[in-house]
Amino acid sequence: MLSFGSNGEKELQKKFKTEDSAETFYKYQMINYLTSEMIEFIGHQEMLFISTADKLGNCDCSFRYGKKGFIKVVNENYVIYPEYKGNGVNASLGNIVENSHIGMLLIDFYEKGVGLHINGEATICETDQLECLFKGSTLLGALNEDHYAQRWVVVEVEEAYIHCSKHIPFLEKVKKENEWGADGLRMKGGDVFKVKHHKKVLNNSK
Repeated sequence: MLSFGSNGEKELQKKFKTEDSAETFYKYQMINYLTSEMIEFIGHQEMLFISTADKLGNCDCSFRYGKKGFIKVVNENYVIYPEYKGNGVNASLGNIVENSHIGMLLIDFYEKGVGLHINGEATICETDQLECLFKGSTLLGALNEDHYAQRWVVVEVEEAYIHCSKHIPFLEKVKKENEWGADGLRMKGGDVFKVKHHKKVLNNSK
């Protein structure tokens, strides 16, 4: 039988006396592959939250957005998502280079009001490697059609489970024109938190 949950989880379950409910969740809600229902759910999502950490355990949480279907399911064991042009820091990818563990969270805020967690092992794949990696797969054509993808992250599924709906709000979607691949400061949101200003003030005060 598969064993889910970290030692820390088990320790706190014992401390807080939640062992029975936790075991029920592990038994009936957590698996190590994607069900057909999960695959269908992924195909409708436009948002993805990812968590990574470097080799020392320093964490980073980030956000990915794309058109429906931008997260591709290779099969029940693998998913793949694109990396679009960003700020050049490569924080998430840099963490993956040091520590391949990744956490993914997909939330449907508009229809189902439910989420899906996927935890697994991530690998960075350059676009020109796709043909070798997915040779013979019908997925290859769809990947090549995403012209703004600079590279891809392939995730081998280790855990997949629901994020319950009771704390997920329903949101109303407002149309926004996205300029994919744009590199201007205005398109990236500008210096909305005034970091440049505060750094300048701090340097001048020294």
